[in-house]
Amino acid sequence: MQEKDLIYDIEVYPNIFTLVISSFEADGYLTFEVSKRKNDFREMCETIVEFGKLGYRMVGFNNLAYDYPILHHLVTLWKSDPEAGWKKVTRAAKSKSNAIFSTPFDNRFQHIVRTADQWCYQVDLMKIHHFDNKARSTSLKAIEFARQAEDIGDLPYDPNKKVPEKGYDELIAYNKHDVDETAKFYEASKDKFTLREVLGEKYNRDFTNHNDGKIGNNIFVMALEEKIGKDACYYYEDGQRKIRQTKRDSINLGDVLFDYLEFETPQFKAIHSWIRGRVISETKGSFNRIPFKECRDFLFYADKRRECGNLKEVNVIMGGKYRSIEDLPGRGYKPTIIGGLKYIFGTGGLHASVEPSIWESDEEWVIIDVDVTSYYPWIAIANSVYPEHLGIAFCETYKELFDEREAYEKGTPENLSIKLALNNVYGESNSKYSPFFDSKYTMTITLNGQLSLCMLAEKFMKIDGLQILQANTDGMTARLRRKDVDTFNKHCRDWEQLTGLNLEDATYDKMFIKNVNNYIAVYDNGDVKRKGTYEYNVGWHQNHSEKVVSKAVEAHLLHGTDVREFIENHDVEYDFYLMGKCDSKSRIILRSNSGDQPLQKVNRYYASVDGGNIIKIMPPAKKKLTKKLLADFKKLGAEFDDEELKHIDVVLQEIDTFDIDSLREQGYNKAQIAAFEMCQPKEREINMCKESKVTVHNRIGKLKNVNFDYYINKAYKDINELK
Repeated sequence: MQEKDLIYDIEVYPNIFTLVISSFEADGYLTFEVSKRKNDFREMCETIVEFGKLGYRMVGFNNLAYDYPILHHLVTLWKSDPEAGWKKVTRAAKSKSNAIFSTPFDNRFQHIVRTADQWCYQVDLMKIHHFDNKARSTSLKAIEFARQAEDIGDLPYDPNKKVPEKGYDELIAYNKHDVDETAKFYEASKDKFTLREVLGEKYNRDFTNHNDGKIGNNIFVMALEEKIGKDACYYYEDGQRKIRQTKRDSINLGDVLFDYLEFETPQFKAIHSWIRGRVISETKGSFNRIPFKECRDFLFYADKRRECGNLKEVNVIMGGKYRSIEDLPGRGYKPTIIGGLKYIFGTGGLHASVEPSIWESDEEWVIIDVDVTSYYPWIAIANSVYPEHLGIAFCETYKELFDEREAYEKGTPENLSIKLALNNVYGESNSKYSPFFDSKYTMTITLNGQLSLCMLAEKFMKIDGLQILQANTDGMTARLRRKDVDTFNKHCRDWEQLTGLNLEDATYDKMFIKNVNNYIAVYDNGDVKRKGTYEYNVGWHQNHSEKVVSKAVEAHLLHGTDVREFIENHDVEYDFYLMGKCDSKSRIILRSNSGDQPLQKVNRYYASVDGGNIIKIMPPAKKKLTKKLLADFKKLGAEFDDEELKHIDVVLQEIDTFDIDSLREQGYNKAQIAAFEMCQPKEREINMCKESKVTVHNRIGKLKNVNFDYYINKAYKDINELK
């Protein structure tokens, strides 16, 4: 811990407010309580302000969005009413807390206090790790599970109800627990802080609460401003800072395709033709759920799987057998894959993969993987592609940053920072909040990238016996005869010459492929590359459950280890744990012969021979008055007029309840009352581990009566898919 970094956390209840700050005091904490029994309001506020004057930093988890706005609100109250009583203070804290929780997502920043206005500088671990992003959303409790914390205990009391006075000390103990866990995660984030400190000195800018992507964005913006001018990305109008962007009502995709794109196979020709003739008004979803009548250019060669009545995804099958063209106008549009490889096109990249299978290199055959170096940046650099409002200086900046990165060793903060800058721009180009926003640029990069890889695939397919195993956004993997490697390399060099891109290659001894996002690849030097379900060295925001399964699968596939022997003798007990969590609208229980036991929002458990079933209970779902429901009414003998049916439909969709007693008084008969009761909203239940009973260990203990068969069966399921 840095000398002037203090970890803290608050608890807010209707009748008590607590703040715990890590310190070097006798018990390791500064503890402040505002309640009926004690009012530390003045001392607490004075301490926060004094910390700010002394240059301390208060470090928390989600504190910029929650903890500090409440503290700031209380310090502001203290400034105007230094003698405020405990009731006024706790009400103010709870009122602010409720306001934060009730704020719509689009207005989520309205409570955040600017750095310049903070009484004491704030550091937010959630911001730094980008857990405030929906796709990476992670709670402190989930971090505790991933970090293998001794105890992942939850709040001891409902935060919307008063805490009994005898429970105050228990609440404070929990508050201290969260401070301890935040401190441990702070220690585990050292590399993040080192990067931000080094870059802060280099660029004379505060990157402390920036996630990695935002750091990359700012570095690129600063480079553009140095080249073009201070108003390159932002400008001021009427005293407000505004973003420079290129907004478009529509994009003619034919206008974005490069001239060098040319195909020989009818499948890729058809896709090229379809894209060239398409006009889109937005990028999201533009390659999914396409009406069949709009897909005739390539539909003959496609897997015609439906979704919501439309073609699920833009795709063509290379090497498959196809139905007669006369079949296409019919209603069937059935899948046509009989062998072959399906190439799926989208706004994110090209994807293709063989069916689940195992592939090996030997004396005759070799597996080679080729990836494009800095894929997205170099498509822009090599072809002078840029957001319209930034001009060619954008590409020049891209190239200069790329060259600068080469001067730094891999692993250094400088190298990493430039890598972040290079990689972040493409994603930002499709964000309406970014100064790089130009959706035509986005589509130019992604479509030409995909079609360029299709040209490379065509070259590879000319090699007799070559099997393309995968294509995934920026490269592809193929198995070919060793005698054809020189020809393969020549095709790569020709493609590089044509596209201006550079390919890096690697050789695999083995590949165990489930699909394009889930596989194990063993390099020729013995190193192992794991993706998706096979990866067990995962990030903080990813799933850390039942790692013993992934490890057993890998041991069996790579070394022939018996699965049962591996699992039953595995000595890392934590690898058997699973995490079960729910949102604030749901709850989790442990159901056993002794009844239903309420559990926490985040729970740690393992599959056991005895124990109970772990059940997630969710709110009722919206329904409609379907034909099936009307048929059920008919079976009951319940008849309703049109107005009554309309009312029932509205109640179902609004997840409202029927007042049965009132309906009886209104004269509805037994059959109709039974129909109303059938329509009453019911909570939904999901067994989170339906293959086994479980034992909950929110506090770590010795694993007993482990259901090894549960883990063994899951491992064999993954293994057998490949065979």
